[in-house]
Amino acid sequence: ALALLFLGTAPASADWKLENEQSQLSFISIKKGDIAEVHHFNQLEGTVDDKGNVQLTIQLASVATAIPIRDQRMQEMLFNTNLFPTAGLTATIDADQISMLKAGQMMVSALEGELSLHGQSSPVTAELIVARLTDDTLLVTSQKPLVVQAGDFDLVEGVEKLREIAGLPSISRAVPVSFVLTFKKN
Repeated sequence: ALALLFLGTAPASADWKLENEQSQLSFISIKKGDIAEVHHFNQLEGTVDDKGNVQLTIQLASVATAIPIRDQRMQEMLFNTNLFPTAGLTATIDADQISMLKAGQMMVSALEGELSLHGQSSPVTAELIVARLTDDTLLVTSQKPLVVQAGDFDLVEGVEKLREIAGLPSISRAVPVSFVLTFKKN
């Protein structure tokens, strides 16, 4: 399984910083055809600057599957965290659009950017819901899951290694990813 990515939006007049403790990026692995398990990453970092430049970094060694040996295998066999410790998303958004939101309002927005994972980069698009919780807090969530393909990021070999070591007939190479991200004004 793989995960990665996305963040969303900010008012034009301030820089925004991701609040890791109030954010989560989750992904679903599917094995044996129909057994789905939800996982997440514990360490996310992100910013949106006053021009709408988005940066999101996922510490891949922070993968959390609820099974320590599986976490270790994903770090070593799938993500190769010794060579590729992070995944990242860069994008640009219309910061003026978000600055119009008042506390308690929300909007639907699209994010187009580039996801970098395992030494590969690929364009990505995500549909977002952006809510202005307070004057200095934004909540950005995926409106629907983004599906990340292992083949787009040179991860097929890693998926196969995990499948073999676990003695499974299959692990899906298509991975749904969803997120809930909280940003605070700097």
